[in-house]
Amino acid sequence: MGYVTSTWVEPSNTATALLLLGRGSDPATERGVECPGDLPAPSDPDLVARAAAAKAALGDKVFVLGHHYQRDEVIQFADVTGDSFKLAREAAARPDAEYIVFCGVHFMAESADILTLNAQKVVLPDLAAGCSMADMAVLSQVETAWDVLTELGIAEQTVPVTYMNSSADIKGFVGRNGGVVCTSSNAKRALDWAYQQGSKVLFLPDQHLGRNTAVLEMGFSLDDCVLYDPHKPNGGLTPEQLRDARMILWRGHCSVHGRFTLDSVDDVRERVPGVNVLVHPECRHEVVNAADLVGSTEYIIRTIEAAPAGSAWAVGTELNLVRRLALAHPDKQVMFLDKAVCYCSTMNRIDLPHLVWALEELVAGRVVNQITVDPDTAHHARVALDQMLALPGADTPPTTN
Repeated sequence: MGYVTSTWVEPSNTATALLLLGRGSDPATERGVECPGDLPAPSDPDLVARAAAAKAALGDKVFVLGHHYQRDEVIQFADVTGDSFKLAREAAARPDAEYIVFCGVHFMAESADILTLNAQKVVLPDLAAGCSMADMAVLSQVETAWDVLTELGIAEQTVPVTYMNSSADIKGFVGRNGGVVCTSSNAKRALDWAYQQGSKVLFLPDQHLGRNTAVLEMGFSLDDCVLYDPHKPNGGLTPEQLRDARMILWRGHCSVHGRFTLDSVDDVRERVPGVNVLVHPECRHEVVNAADLVGSTEYIIRTIEAAPAGSAWAVGTELNLVRRLALAHPDKQVMFLDKAVCYCSTMNRIDLPHLVWALEELVAGRVVNQITVDPDTAHHARVALDQMLALPGADTPPTTN
């Protein structure tokens, strides 16, 4: 590609980071890693040629989606790149594609299945590509929490709002109970709508996005928010705390964005005078508070693209994206906010061997790792997604501190 790489400094590596990237394995704990048939070896020198050949053989029958956090080796074969909701909408806009190969994580593939036609088949190249945040809100736990609110007489005034980064089951629950889905760029609009329907919100599953939006964009105080822990009776909260709260935050977080700390911000400001700190709203409240700019993945990309030459940026989001931005903009100093490697481990399960395997199986007429959402769940999840699409107004500008 002819990138200039002089300004990029790779964060320090660790054995764990290599394991998370799929260069090692832990059969005792990993699930969904084994593939029926022959998975190509990562050392196969023909992987790129095989992927290109399989994709060409499938032609318009296949549409490949690549999330921004994917490895470059996979992104090169994506027909469209973007965040999770953009990709799901792109899939829905391709009704003639028989196969949707989603290079992302499980909840994203579920959303694509919900929004596409029944005849279309959504494939996730590796079923181990899950999302730790989405897994922190299980339907049975959320239903138990709703029972707690019902027993206290406050469920009727509580509107459930779930982040796009949640399972289809959770989106379905929200749709059945009069709620809405949100993204990181329209969370304020979703919450504005929710507070027109009731006096409280149960925000799932990312506590940080909910807290940051409520406090920094809506003028709430931290005391207006309580943290519901599904592993404790009544969420670890008293009836008075639940009755008084305006925002009931689920105890969930992003394993990548949750790693950034206030020390990370202080350290980079000390090392790089005049640096701009740009972070995702899934980061901790104190990190977002200390940053210069806060916004969604798409906003982060647009900000770096529009930044003046010579400017310095410390970016608090997934490392694959930050590296890609740094290499694409060598006239700017783009660096990772933390000193250590911080990949999205499950996103990185989608590697070139799994993509080649999935594409070649489709060429052979075998649909592997198809992601399907049952009709009832899909219906109610679609209700919550449609409510998000019906929200009034343009996207809320990201927070500037």
